[in-house]
Amino acid sequence: MQQHDSTFAARLAILAKPQVADTLKGILRGIEREALRINADGSIAQTPHPRTLGSALCHDLITTDFSEALLEFITQPHADPRQALAQLRDIHKFVLEHLGDERLWPVSMPCYIDSEDSIPLARYGTSNVGRMKTLYRTGLKNRYGSMMQAIAGVHFNFSLPRAFWQSWLPEVSSRQADQDGISEAYFALIRNYRRFCWLIPYLYGASPALCSSFLQGKETSLPFETLPGGSCYLPYATSLRMSDLGYTNKAQSGLNICYNQLDKYLGSLREAIRTPSREFARFAGKKDGEYQQLNANVLQIENELYSPIRPKQPTRRLEKPSDALAERGVSYIEVRALDVNPFSEVGICLNQFYFLDAFLVYCAIHPSASMTQEDFAETDRNLRAVVTEGRRPGLMLSKSGQSLSLQAWAQQLFADIGQVARVMDEAMGCDHYSASVTTELEKVLEPALTPSARILDHLQSSGQNTGQYALEMAQQYKQRLLLHEYSFHSKEELLRMVEQSWQRQAEEEASDSLSFDAFLQDYFALQARTCA
Repeated sequence: MQQHDSTFAARLAILAKPQVADTLKGILRGIEREALRINADGSIAQTPHPRTLGSALCHDLITTDFSEALLEFITQPHADPRQALAQLRDIHKFVLEHLGDERLWPVSMPCYIDSEDSIPLARYGTSNVGRMKTLYRTGLKNRYGSMMQAIAGVHFNFSLPRAFWQSWLPEVSSRQADQDGISEAYFALIRNYRRFCWLIPYLYGASPALCSSFLQGKETSLPFETLPGGSCYLPYATSLRMSDLGYTNKAQSGLNICYNQLDKYLGSLREAIRTPSREFARFAGKKDGEYQQLNANVLQIENELYSPIRPKQPTRRLEKPSDALAERGVSYIEVRALDVNPFSEVGICLNQFYFLDAFLVYCAIHPSASMTQEDFAETDRNLRAVVTEGRRPGLMLSKSGQSLSLQAWAQQLFADIGQVARVMDEAMGCDHYSASVTTELEKVLEPALTPSARILDHLQSSGQNTGQYALEMAQQYKQRLLLHEYSFHSKEELLRMVEQSWQRQAEEEASDSLSFDAFLQDYFALQARTCA
């Protein structure tokens, strides 16, 4: 991007212009929250996805992720964070009304699990699309193990309105607010997010400890210690979910996915999808008449790429995410570095919405040069350092090759984000954004206020293990949510959505004309033509 105004101060002044700032009212944000279903004793539920929740294949708001027991709740995009939270709370209430004695696990790291085989794979019916979704999960189980896939997170979907880009881009660059210009601007946001995203696990990481069952059979170089209740922990960890134990993939470390331009991103992603993997070749073909993975490539499909942020474009039926991006550009970004907030009954709180909004607008307007592979490696090192020892006093990070303490860098960032928050408050006629920055800055100044520190303090002082603590919260949250009054949806509306989802699944299953083998062959033949 050619930059007319290349300093943050100049860009902040442009953001503050009324005709630009006013467009921020059109920001949309939505949530995807994952949660394990558990039994009353805290063990993972072995029951199928409840029919009374609707079709996991076709319901717009309630589905499953890797496992039958791993629910996923999806809100619509909202212009008001309070509406997003209200919808999310209604979904939780409806689900809990149909879970019998089961509860929702309120933390990211899984409950006590006997073995990988006790994590039931998600099932989506008999249609070719449904069978393909389950086969993809079979591949994940074979490649990485089920335990990692039972980890839950919160995804924050965020978009700036076209009116913003139309006001912003001509002021700061020679690009117009067309599809290519907006995509390029989103990739600038993504690069800045990668530079600064170590801040997210510091502020919101809530998995400093885990059940010892999670480590069974795993090799790890992490120097775990044991809490009084028997849980494993790292004294300064923030988010073990984001460590090498969780949502990272060593097999992908050599992919060199490029985030400088959309076409280079798509090229590097498609290369991974068509590159055979020696490691995964052992799962090629069928075993006992059943496929073991979708294919033997480094990535089966795009969704297998683990990243703390993704560029997104809504997909049409059977459309691949990369094809949607290639055809229609980036329309929003998905932030994937959030642990489930265990201090909220719905996994995220309102203050997080406001801070993430301000943080992401900051990433959008801050100058964002292209990144080399070494630049990306630096961001990964910073992220790894913070997830395993983010609260270590004097922890040093690397900023453009220069050593800088986490505390000093965080305070620099907060000074800038605070200025963005004031512009947003002025535009929205509120003080929520500045208040959120003030609240989060306290965690930088006093690490004991971070969720990870609060959890460890409780576990050490109470003698509870992670499972006992989480089960206690799960019971409290279930009681609280069952008393909640519907405010965004009505119960009748949610019941109608259940019936409609089953009708759509029946139609999907009735419309299949190909065998599953032929369906897969056609799907990947089309992908090969697209990637060529």
